Amino acid sequence: MSEQRDSERSAAFLQTMNGIMNGGALALMCSIGHKTELFDAMAAMEPASSEEIAFQAGLQERYVREWLAAVTAGGIVDYDPATATYHLPAEHAGLLTRAAGPLNLTTYCQYVPLLAQVEDDVIHAFRHGGGVPYDRYPEFQTLMAESSGQRLTQALIDQVVPLLPGGYDGLDAGLRLADVGCGRGRALNLLAAEFPRSRFVGFDIAEAAIEVARSEATAAGNDNLELVVRDAARLDEHERFDIVTSFDAVHDQAKPDDMITGVFAALRPGGTYLCVEPKASSNLEDNLEMPAAPLMYTISTMHCMTVSLAADGDGLGTAWGEHLAIEKLGNAGFVDIRVTGIKADRANHYLLATKPNN
Repeated sequence: MSEQRDSERSAAFLQTMNGIMNGGALALMCSIGHKTELFDAMAAMEPASSEEIAFQAGLQERYVREWLAAVTAGGIVDYDPATATYHLPAEHAGLLTRAAGPLNLTTYCQYVPLLAQVEDDVIHAFRHGGGVPYDRYPEFQTLMAESSGQRLTQALIDQVVPLLPGGYDGLDAGLRLADVGCGRGRALNLLAAEFPRSRFVGFDIAEAAIEVARSEATAAGNDNLELVVRDAARLDEHERFDIVTSFDAVHDQAKPDDMITGVFAALRPGGTYLCVEPKASSNLEDNLEMPAAPLMYTISTMHCMTVSLAADGDGLGTAWGEHLAIEKLGNAGFVDIRVTGIKADRANHYLLATKPNN
């Protein structure tokens, strides 16, 4: 006997599916609007025609006109049919432009076209196991550098540094700090410039990212910064640092326990590990009401989990959560583990853990 369907539930789900399809399409349009700087151009303009907007942005009018139709239909841009003009409201511009800093959501819309590039690879992994290796994501470092750069430029010195032992005064006096999985080194270069008496070391397995970090360090004259190509799971450092940080690095690792154990060994007794990871519970049911939960689990499926599995790793996933993080930190020997956060970064937990003095 076939299951009887609830017609009202079917109708409601049809609306849900329409929203999903339109949302995916608009995410692509928002990504284009970000990369072409159309949103930035429109934010500075009064209501204008497609020709005027295209001229201001230095783009082809016919493409701009069709793009405007999509974002107007999606409720992103206002349209006046009497004058055939378009306008980006200030309330929307505050979430769509580079001037919005870490509140600029178009940065995250770029994940949709980026991750779609590996859809067939991920489907192959669904059927045959394994994963998609990191080198299949050549633009991912760029996107991560952009999204983290927006956040760190605004908040690193004023909001993150006060979480560390000794805070600003400690680093100003001179400490040794390492960033594991440092990527293009944005955080380290900001810290090295702000605290010339401290010494900084960045570790990352990606040579191209380290080269970018080195170039920025040279340009800024940060001679107190050393950048090393090394696997985060094979740090092989012994009681060298007062502070170790990692920003969204643990959950991508093939062997996260090895990374955390290596961080523990690299710290001096009494040292502190700042582990920044996506804000989530380790339990699915606790995450279902999170506004960006579908995006988080999609990014995990299409990138974070699969790059770990590609290296025969644990495949923690983006939403491994604070409970498992606390457990793993404790297993490595850390004590006084606490979870906090900063105002400018609502997407991440900031876990602080101490290496015992004995």
